[in-house]
Amino acid sequence: MTRPSATPAAPRRASLDAVLHYAWHAGVFTAGDAMPAVGLTRSTTIEALDGLVERGLLRELSNTRTVGDYSKGRPARRFELRADAAVVVGLDAGRAHATTTVADLRGQVLARQQVALDETHDSADERRAALAGAVDEALDAAGRGRDDVLALCAGVPAPVDAHGASPVHRDGFWRRMNPDLAELFGRWVPIVRIENDASLAALAEGSRGAAQGRRDYVTLLAGERLGAGVVVDGNLLRGAHGGVAEMVAFDHVAGVDGALGLGYRAAHWAREQIAAGALPAGHVLETVPPERVDGRRVFELAAAGDPFALGIVERVGEMLARIAALFGSLFDPRAIIVSGAVSGRAGAVLDAARERLPAMLHLPPPELVASDLGADVVSLGAVSAAVDAARAGVLDLTGRHAAAV
Repeated sequence: MTRPSATPAAPRRASLDAVLHYAWHAGVFTAGDAMPAVGLTRSTTIEALDGLVERGLLRELSNTRTVGDYSKGRPARRFELRADAAVVVGLDAGRAHATTTVADLRGQVLARQQVALDETHDSADERRAALAGAVDEALDAAGRGRDDVLALCAGVPAPVDAHGASPVHRDGFWRRMNPDLAELFGRWVPIVRIENDASLAALAEGSRGAAQGRRDYVTLLAGERLGAGVVVDGNLLRGAHGGVAEMVAFDHVAGVDGALGLGYRAAHWAREQIAAGALPAGHVLETVPPERVDGRRVFELAAAGDPFALGIVERVGEMLARIAALFGSLFDPRAIIVSGAVSGRAGAVLDAARERLPAMLHLPPPELVASDLGADVVSLGAVSAAVDAARAGVLDLTGRHAAAV
């Protein structure tokens, strides 16, 4: 893709942006299709279309006469977004794993790769090298290179401010998880966005998941540890330091007592009960080493009606109800989306929480909903955010970055 090296003047930029926004979400279209949607004159619409073709963002197709969609008069010119002109990258930069998704400009996935990260070697230099390597591997799998990347969004398990930086944490964890990734990837990616991982999960749920059509919701990442993304009046909330819904709040909530997730709590409480001799004789877990009793196993047993597992699930449901009540009181959402890998197995937990939640609130209780996006929800949200950032920022690229894609 080639483009002029100067940002267009404001009036022309506005028309280019309007037509590009239309094209990004349309299929094949004509100037006549675009005009009523963008509110521009025919001549201004055509000028913008030609400018976007020149910049490599649109391609002009055969006209309507050639494809047989023509009756009389001058045949209409046809256009479409060049979705393959560049790629975007969505990176779920977790503590133990990095999931990298490469997609075209419409968000169509070209490749997805997951690599394990060594949690014992998470210094800034080691993590930066590992994450850069993960992105390069995924680009290679997609048959693309660094020069093809227009935008990248990374999600990290830490608060992130509007500039992509994480605040100081008492033990340095947040900045180990986000060791200035904006600077690292900004060396070669024209448009970079760094976000909290749960915030990206919220974007994914809003764009393609259980929160579609909702303007007020909380997405709760709830596997081994808790994380939350909050959307109010259609806006993703961040805060001064990126700390909206920071989970240290639950250190001070009786019955929750920390940010450990639903899966972790189910496994921990099951092991406690087994160690206390509360496991019924002949139970299937008798033959399972305690360290292998995990949340997934407990939830699966509960779904099958196992009384021991159901008792654990009731306790986890009580905890989830308290979490939902706090979010319900603070943000008044219409829904709380339980998201991440745990969501597909936590149906009994949500049932237990639904029974308890109304008594904990004065406001109407939010609906508790299980996500169907699975473990890739953060990576999917990162792709959506990268696509949005690419569309919003591509016309502003100048100099080296203007020729980078």
